[in-house]
Order: sequence, then structure tokens, then C-alpha cells
Amino acid sequence: MVTIHDVARAAGVSPATVSRVFNGGNVTPARALSVQQAAAELGFAPNRLARSLRKQQSSVIGLVIPDIENPFFTSLARGVEDAAQRTSLSVVLCNSDEDTEKERRYLEVALGEQMAGVIVAAASRDHTDLGPLIARGIPVVAVDRRPHDAEVDAVMVDNQHGGEAATRHLLRAGYRRIACITGPEGASTSEERLSGYLTVLRDSGGVKDAYVRYADFRVEGGRAAMRALLALPEPPDAVFVTNNLMTIGALDALREADLAAPGVGVLSFGDVPWASLLRPSLTTVELPSYELGRTAAELLLRRMSGRETSLQTVVLRTTLRARESTTGPAEP
Repeated sequence: MVTIHDVARAAGVSPATVSRVFNGGNVTPARALSVQQAAAELGFAPNRLARSLRKQQSSVIGLVIPDIENPFFTSLARGVEDAAQRTSLSVVLCNSDEDTEKERRYLEVALGEQMAGVIVAAASRDHTDLGPLIARGIPVVAVDRRPHDAEVDAVMVDNQHGGEAATRHLLRAGYRRIACITGPEGASTSEERLSGYLTVLRDSGGVKDAYVRYADFRVEGGRAAMRALLALPEPPDAVFVTNNLMTIGALDALREADLAAPGVGVLSFGDVPWASLLRPSLTTVELPSYELGRTAAELLLRRMSGRETSLQTVVLRTTLRARESTTGPAEP
């Protein structure tokens, strides 16, 4: 049987482009003609009736996130659910644990259950594969993280800007040996926040490779990275930690070494409810987590209804909340 992938190969386009041609999406006339000619030559006929029946019957959308224990994703999930409930849609929550194989199995479930749509915070920029969903005509929205070259709607955070703002804040506070604990290599959020940090430090005169540590977006990863930084011959006087769970681990390592701020300044990318209750209170880059989820769900609903034609990317900004953990380096 001829599939959408066969048509895509014959026309020299992506499966997503073929899907848009047969679903009334926004495609250039030349590409549409190429797809239609390839489909005619191969004898491909999309089953519009089956697709229509599926969309009418399905009242479930999937939400695939990397870590439900992270308050950021908990708030994001609430935003998705609140928006979905207003249209009587149910949300199935899937926790990938930053594992691309586990994520792949959940995406296969979404296909098998013919869900009305899927929202995905990708476990990997390079290895998350949304192609089967797109090929089947299931609407997909990437949230917080977008796989490389995925032709889907997306709702993102301006991580680069947030990383730059965090690093500038530390420099202006007087810190000069600024380290960065970032997440796994290959995660778009890790790379973008680290890029913001590197951009500012390069402009200000230098980056030390030893001050950059990759971890796993978990508490223990932050703890191990902070311990390694403190073991350097010249330890940092401040650290920019690129997610909230790793910040907890970093703070614990500093407590063990009796170096809590002002001993070492700490700035967390990602707010937590108790940030202002710590002593000293924690400086954070606030993420619009609930808005990310709500916006992603609303974009998915528009795509499911057929009101959207061209692909949409929405980028939300961060907000830096300066508190006591970054008031400046300790007196020698």
C-alpha cells in the first residue's frame, strides 16, 4: 500500500508537507503541484472519511513531558488541562523521564489510540521523532522544547534572552568567576540557556571551560556538578543553574561546604514557590510555565479545528527576579 512517506520521497518534500497539501494547509503552489503529481503517479488516495470520523470521535489529547516531579512541568500541565477542559477535551499525561525510548512508546500509544492531538516537550532535540504523528495527520504542538527540523506548531521560552539576562545580572553584581550548570547535551533548553551565558561572558572578556558543567536536570545532577566546581583550584564565586531541580542540588552542595550565599552567589533558571522564603532568598529567572501550557493547548485546539493554516511559533519572555542570593561576592 502506498503511504504518505512514499509520496513525500517521490515529491522531494517532507511527510508534513504532503499532509498539509491533503488537509488544506498552507503550501506553495509549486510544492502542492509536485505532491499532487507524485500522489497521482503512485496511486495514493488519502482516506478523508476515516480521518474525519477519527477527529469527530476523539475527545482525548496527549501531553508528553520529561519530568512530572519538576514544578515547572506540573504548572505547564495545569495550563494545558485548564484550556482543554473548556472544550470538554480530556488530557492523558505521559512522563518520559527524559528517556527517548520511553517517549517513543508514548507517541506510539497516541498513534494507536488515534488521539485528537498531542503536545510534546521533547526529550531530545535530535532523537525525538514526531514524523509518524505528522504523517498520520494528528495535530502536534511542541512546547518548551522543539525537536530539530520538526515541522509542527510550537510554544517556546526565549531561553537565550533569559540566559543572557541572568549572566549580566551576576556580572553587574560584581561576580567575576561565574560558573554554569546546564542540562543534558542535546536538550534545546540546555543549549539555549548555556548559549546566553556564553554570549555575555565572551563579550565581557572570557569563558573558562572548567566552569561549564553538564548535568541531568535532576537534583542529584546539580549536587554533583556543584561539588565538582567547588573542587577546582579556583572555585567560582557565583553559579548560574539552568533549571530549578538542579538548583536544589547545588544549594545542598554549598550548604555541605558552608558556602551558601554570600559565600557563592546562586541564580536559578526557573522559579519555585519557596524561592522568596529561603535565607538568603533565591534570585531566579521566572518562566511563564502555566502560560506555556495554556498557549500550547489553545494552539493545538485551533489546529484541530482547522482554523490555522501556516505553522505558528509563539515565543514567551522570561522575567528576572533579583533577591538576596546574588547581592555580590563575599568580602575576602
